[in-house]
Amino acid sequence: MEFAKYHALGNDYIVLDPADIPGDLTTAQIRAICHRNYGLGSDGILLGPLKTADADFGLRIFNPDGSEAEKSGNGLRIFSRFLWDRKLVRDDPFTVFTAGGKVTCQVHRAGNSVTVEMGEVSFASTRIPVTGPAREVINEIIVAGGKEFTFCAATVGNPHCVILRDTVSRNEAITYGPLIESDPRFPNRTNVQFMRVLDRKNIQIEIWERGAGYTLASGSSGSAAAAVARKLGLCDSDITVHMPGGALEITVSDQFFIVMTGPVVKVAEGAIAEDMFNQAR
Repeated sequence: MEFAKYHALGNDYIVLDPADIPGDLTTAQIRAICHRNYGLGSDGILLGPLKTADADFGLRIFNPDGSEAEKSGNGLRIFSRFLWDRKLVRDDPFTVFTAGGKVTCQVHRAGNSVTVEMGEVSFASTRIPVTGPAREVINEIIVAGGKEFTFCAATVGNPHCVILRDTVSRNEAITYGPLIESDPRFPNRTNVQFMRVLDRKNIQIEIWERGAGYTLASGSSGSAAAAVARKLGLCDSDITVHMPGGALEITVSDQFFIVMTGPVVKVAEGAIAEDMFNQAR
């Protein structure tokens, strides 16, 4: 099984081309590959390119626990770089179809930077989804671990819960993130961002990612947080999102369409040994 590994601001993915996989990719294989000690180690797997009638390329995205994600901003940038390395795309825009919708991507700077048009952010409870009456989920209250938080919910093709804070920390993300991720008001679970607004053009976030855990960076999380900051009137349209792994440039239009630009680094490529899937643990 051939693989390539990349990271986008420390958020790392294994890319697998279906043509290089003998048979279907199983949940057990996904978990083994992503394991930090017994496998290659990654925040997820990108399976593509896939044939699709809806775009130039199709992509499936898997979390380390084997669940499937609708969309990933960093994953889309990495997949774009993978296509560029395989000489399947050049500098012109191209489209990728994911379970969270179709996006337009473009590779810059000899593969080192990628722009993704992430699509429209919605705050509608029926689209995210969030239980309860149909509404925009803005400045609502959630209690996790005995602590009360004010949150906004949004979807960028996958669900997000953005919590505005005066300060943010890794400890808060890993303490309360898993509780909020699985709160029953989010029937599909949710990604969680703890957000601090620095000024009109800069925000800082700590991320708990659904199905992956604490994450150094996330393109969809950065997109959702930037959209919430603009929705609340706290930021302008061009926003730099600062995360532990680095910064993303996000533009939020008046209609809440997101354009994201950030770096991608190739880490390795090679073949996965069959022994990895046969080990007992």
